[in-house]
Amino acid sequence: MNSQNPPASGGGDSRPTLDVVALGNALVDVLASAEDATLGALDLVKGTMVIVDHQRAESIYAAMGPTTEASGGSAANTAAGVAALGGRVAFLGRVADDQLGRAFTHDIRTVGVAFDPTPAPVGDSSGTGHCLVLVTDDAERTMATHLGVASDFGPVDLHAGHLASAQVVYLEGYLWEQPSAKAAMRQAIDMAHAGDAAVALTVSDPFCVEHHRDEFLQLVNEELEMLFANEEEIMSLFGTDTFDEAVEAVADTGVLAVLTRGAAGSVVVAASGPVVVPAAPVDRVVDTTGAGDLFAAGFLYGITNGLSPEESARLGSVCAAEVISHVGARPLADLRELAVAAGLFS
Repeated sequence: MNSQNPPASGGGDSRPTLDVVALGNALVDVLASAEDATLGALDLVKGTMVIVDHQRAESIYAAMGPTTEASGGSAANTAAGVAALGGRVAFLGRVADDQLGRAFTHDIRTVGVAFDPTPAPVGDSSGTGHCLVLVTDDAERTMATHLGVASDFGPVDLHAGHLASAQVVYLEGYLWEQPSAKAAMRQAIDMAHAGDAAVALTVSDPFCVEHHRDEFLQLVNEELEMLFANEEEIMSLFGTDTFDEAVEAVADTGVLAVLTRGAAGSVVVAASGPVVVPAAPVDRVVDTTGAGDLFAAGFLYGITNGLSPEESARLGSVCAAEVISHVGARPLADLRELAVAAGLFS
C-alpha cells in the first residue's frame, strides 16, 4: 500500500483521534559519560547498539561511572516528542511489574502519551528492559541493551482501539529482531491499513538492516507509506555505493522517505522528487542520543498536522537540534515554542 501522499489531516467527525501510534521496545535508559578506552575494554563498538544478556548488562553497568536514569526506547522517545509538540499519540510496548516498569509508565504518561500496558510478571532476568548508554566526549553514544520483557512483545500487546484511531502507525525496526514482535508488527500493519492509517518504519540501526534486509525491502515495496533511515542505513538497505544512488532507489519504491545525514541535514524523497533540508543550528552538540527519534517526532507531527513533507523535515530538524544540545533522549525545552520561533507555526 505505497503512496507518497501524506495522511489526511482534515477536520470533521471522520478525523482520527490519534495522530500517531508508535510501537517499540519500552526501555529505561541508564546514561553515563565514558572514555573511548572504556568502550574498548568492554568490547563495545563506538556509535552502535548491541543486544546483551542479563549477565553482560550487569558487567557493563559495573564498569560505568555515575549514571542518570531516564525512560527511553526509540519509538517511545518519538512518541514523547510528538506529545511535546501538542500531538495526540499512543505508545505500545511491554514492561514488567517492577520498579523500572512503573517508572517507565509514569514517565511516558506524564508527558502526554497514552500507554495502557498489561505488565508482565517479574522473573529472575526478565524485568523491564533497559539500555546502558555510554556517552563519549565527542557526544557519540554507544548502547548496550538488555531487552528483558520487551523481547516478549507480541500480538497480545497490541491495542486495537489505538491502532484503529491513528493517522500513522510508526514501527521501530529494533522490534523486528524478536519473532513474536515481528508477528505483532505484521498484524499491526494489517490493522492500520484496515483503518486507512499510513504505516511508517524506522529501520533503527545498520545491524537491523543487515539482519533483515530482504524483509525490510518487502515492507518498503508492499506495505509502507513512510520510511525513516539515516545515510548509512539507506545505502545498506539498497546495496548502493553512494547516497545519491540510494535516493534514486528509494524514489522508485513510491514511499515517502525521510533520510537523515547528521550535520548535513536531511533529504525528503517525495513524489515531486528529493528535497534537501538543512540541519537546524545548535550551539554545542552534547549527546546525540535520540536525535533520529526526535527528528521522526517532528516529521510525524508535521505531516499529521497540515505541514508539507519539507516543512515537516524542518520541524524534525528543530526537534533533533534541541535533543542533541543536552544529555538524554527526551526534550527539555518547549518544542512548540521552538517550532513557532522557526516560523513553522503561529
